[in-house]
Amino acid sequence: MPDHEILKKMNSGFYVYILECHDGSYYTGITNDLNRRMQEHHTGFDPGCYTYTKRPLELKYFEHFQNVNEAISWEKQIKGWSRKKKQALFDGNWEKIKELAKSKNNKS
Repeated sequence: MPDHEILKKMNSGFYVYILECHDGSYYTGITNDLNRRMQEHHTGFDPGCYTYTKRPLELKYFEHFQNVNEAISWEKQIKGWSRKKKQALFDGNWEKIKELAKSKNNKS
């Protein structure tokens, strides 16, 4: 495969990402260009964006997807997670994520 085809494939797709804001809150988003979107967040490109007044920001997590529907589904799922569950995701601690999911499901 030619180099330009490899680069095109690497730069294609979608990213689900989580930022930690200066106030400690998390922002979860989706984009087709993570570098561009990070630059927009850092420079305050959109005054109406949640992160505009919460800079500086730190990228805590991102995941790449080829399929936009899978990316949207993952973003929606993460947005429903607790702070502790997101922190376990940052650490790659899937056992903790499962434990936290079970404890949430067992509450009545």
